[in-house]
Amino acid sequence: MGIDKITIKGARENNLKNIDLEIPRDKLVVFTGLSGSGKSSLAFDTIYADGQRRYVESLSSYARQFLGQMEKPDVDLIEGLSPAISIDQKTTSKNPRSTVGTVTEIYDYLRLLYARVGVPHCPVCGREISQQTVDQMVDRVMELPEGTRIQVLAPVVRGRKGEHVKEFEAARKSGYVRVRVDGNLYDLSEEIKLEKNRKHTIEIVVDRLKIREDVKSRLSDSLETAISLTGGLAVVDVIDGEEMLFSQNYACPDHGVSIGELEPRMFSFNNPYGACEKCTGLGTFMKVDPDLIVPDRSLSIRGGAIKASGWYFGESGTIAQMYYEALAEHYGFSLDTPFSELSEQAKDVIFYGTKGERIRMTRKNEYGEGTYQTEFEGIVNNLERRFRETQSSYIRDEITQCMSTLLCPDCGGERLKKEVLSVTVGGKNISEFCKMSVTEALAFLDELTLSERDTMIAHSILKEVKARLSFLQSVGLEYLTLSRSAGTLSGGESQRIRLATQIGSSLVGVLYILDEPSIGLHQKDNDKLIATLKHLRDLGNTLIVVEHDEDTMRAADYIVDVGPGAGVHGGEIVCAGTVEDICACEQSLTGQYLSGKKQIPVPQTRRKGNGKFLTVVGAAENNLKNITVKIPLGVFTCVTGVSGSGKSSLVNEVIFKELSRRMNHTRTKSGKHKEIRGIEEIDKIVDISQSPIGRTPRSNPATYTGVFTDIRELFAMTNDAKMKGYTASRFSFNVKGGRCEACQGDGILQIEMHFLPDIFVPCDVCKGKRYNRETLAVKYKGKSIHDVLDMTVEEALSFFDAVPKIKRRIQTLYDVGLGYIKLGQSATTLSGGEAQRVKLATELSRRSTGKTLYILDEPTTGLHTADVHRLIEMLDRLVEGGNTVLVIEHNLDVIKTADYIIDMGPDGGNRGGTVIAKGTPEQVANTPGSYTGEYLKKMLK
Repeated sequence: MGIDKITIKGARENNLKNIDLEIPRDKLVVFTGLSGSGKSSLAFDTIYADGQRRYVESLSSYARQFLGQMEKPDVDLIEGLSPAISIDQKTTSKNPRSTVGTVTEIYDYLRLLYARVGVPHCPVCGREISQQTVDQMVDRVMELPEGTRIQVLAPVVRGRKGEHVKEFEAARKSGYVRVRVDGNLYDLSEEIKLEKNRKHTIEIVVDRLKIREDVKSRLSDSLETAISLTGGLAVVDVIDGEEMLFSQNYACPDHGVSIGELEPRMFSFNNPYGACEKCTGLGTFMKVDPDLIVPDRSLSIRGGAIKASGWYFGESGTIAQMYYEALAEHYGFSLDTPFSELSEQAKDVIFYGTKGERIRMTRKNEYGEGTYQTEFEGIVNNLERRFRETQSSYIRDEITQCMSTLLCPDCGGERLKKEVLSVTVGGKNISEFCKMSVTEALAFLDELTLSERDTMIAHSILKEVKARLSFLQSVGLEYLTLSRSAGTLSGGESQRIRLATQIGSSLVGVLYILDEPSIGLHQKDNDKLIATLKHLRDLGNTLIVVEHDEDTMRAADYIVDVGPGAGVHGGEIVCAGTVEDICACEQSLTGQYLSGKKQIPVPQTRRKGNGKFLTVVGAAENNLKNITVKIPLGVFTCVTGVSGSGKSSLVNEVIFKELSRRMNHTRTKSGKHKEIRGIEEIDKIVDISQSPIGRTPRSNPATYTGVFTDIRELFAMTNDAKMKGYTASRFSFNVKGGRCEACQGDGILQIEMHFLPDIFVPCDVCKGKRYNRETLAVKYKGKSIHDVLDMTVEEALSFFDAVPKIKRRIQTLYDVGLGYIKLGQSATTLSGGEAQRVKLATELSRRSTGKTLYILDEPTTGLHTADVHRLIEMLDRLVEGGNTVLVIEHNLDVIKTADYIIDMGPDGGNRGGTVIAKGTPEQVANTPGSYTGEYLKKMLK
């Protein structure tokens, strides 16, 4: 009888309290519970880690050294485990070469399709091109001037790795004397040694000729010989001229443009054979952008308009100031005029130089004044030259801040060579196909008509492409294009792409562990996702999904509720069973919200705001359709809509970047729009995103919120510290003095273990306490600085009860539901939702101006309904202070409590980008055509 359950005994990873659990196999199982209760510790750090470790340990020690090893989790026993695959949110590739097409492997099939049934066209005139005959090749060569010296070459190897000993031997036996390898001529009588791991091109020299009327016959024979050696290719190398590539396969008779044999690698932008030579297949360039050199054009040059490395208007006597004064005198403009009011000539000279014209510079130094004539390079040209030439990473980083990404002028951002882009299937080249959304691509393939021969060749390829596109559609990603860069995808999108790839592989008997796959999904798409998860289960797999979404929980076969609280108050199994079992469990907070005993109330009245608006005019970034949006100030506004409808483009790319540039003088380029009105009604903008609060273990909630500075000052005021002359810096683990120098304040040491996982051990000297003995001897109320960092927020709250300044900051961490985290907990161990709440707490602890705009992007990510309840109370507190809160959100509990909704849509991608409903939740619920409204209507009842 097969094993029908996974048994876990004595799990103690992180905050798990020695738990035992049985999970049914081949079922859809949901792990839920408060944020920080131990769900991920159980799912990823225990179950997945053990499944992965067992697999890796079955490999040889040689193979293991290349794999990131996982430690054995702190658990007594796990039985019934299948091979485990984790689909989490931290796996998006930031490589600019990675696209949706390459990640899903659809692009590999497309390359094969275009190489096998593609129709080549001339990139110059666009006419369809066919194979060249030997006679046509001879006629083309004979057009060269008489007396021109040429050699006919047979390219037997093109860009392939290896030593190619057989090819050289075959050429010798056939009586050939010379060969050209990677552009260099060799005599075949010598031994030719090639590097095995480098790509080589080998061309046999078939004949050497001078163009005369009587060489036609010999040229024809030589070309035929070359073609017979290579299977259709011949190269004519014109001495002191350009090479000609001939193919018996494809060439334009009018323009003589030849295309080599169509191969899959030609259609890859990651291979030099297909990639555009100018941008090497990236499609974009980093170029110095004048808009980032002068971010605020209302300032004058003397007033600091120019913000470029080395070109700030500084103290008297700097080279930059001398240039500005000389240019102003020569071209007759004032350094006190706002930059926007300068003439076009003046702006052009400042950015691009005097172009050969000389100006008179006055140089001042301690020896007096002197004048001389010189040219001016121009700030843009100067920055680009320094960027190319400098060896300093600091200067490169400085100049990068003035650069923006522009499309490649040669390929127009399409990444491939013109010859490759001239090959079509069904009238579209590979780049045009990749620019279609998933839905459009499927419709195109359904209508594609090919010849009988091509249909036979393409049948199996098209079947694979259609299947993978259908999987993307089934997980709610029908709005994505295959050319979309993987780095621009949200965590939820990249996770669902990997999920679609897994369905495509059709594995059976696997344990899939997913981390909140519903993130970033509208309810309309969530239904598709749940159907996909059920399909994976029905194939014969076990699914463990860490999730807070109510619909997913109701669709699950089995639910495990971890809790009852978070952090030290969690780590236990509160209840496990069906939805009905959870709803009936008195101790389960999840059950109380599922059964409706507890719920987030709908506000009785909606706030009207202060009567003022922030108006975005003509927003056209990404898929936005030149829209004008009015955001009421002094209220809580939600921007809603299906995935890909344009919410992030409007809020993050246009509103936040433009306000940040105008108010904080940041060097960012905002998304396309005409103007934003009403900025004067806001005095501060705060973006509370889910990016980590720190990328090193040294960053923690205490340092991020700033409370650590107050705590260090408090320790410096104790009698012990005063007697020893210690200042606040003594209590920092980031600087020399008070920290333990053996571990430099890290508290842990990393030991490299070759093919075993690296081991982190507590520092021998300080025993993981980060400080030296003298520093730890200073106590406040009997506790050392290390003891304080080791306290949870809850413990610290009562400990610092008598210090209002510190208590106020810690109180906000407690208020946002982070009472369980430790003050000194490493930032790298915090989830995205926890990091966002630390940021929220930091903002709440600051004195509000009453005119602040807070922007949050899906703040409910990773939050249990009880935590969402708390979050809404926090946001209400911000709005009650007169501030404006603007939130991108799919969570209906948050949407129903908003004062105003802007619903984008109607769909994603090209079918989105417009405002389809706006007003109070009640007004949106009654707007026909709004998907959000349909789901909201049920909630408001």
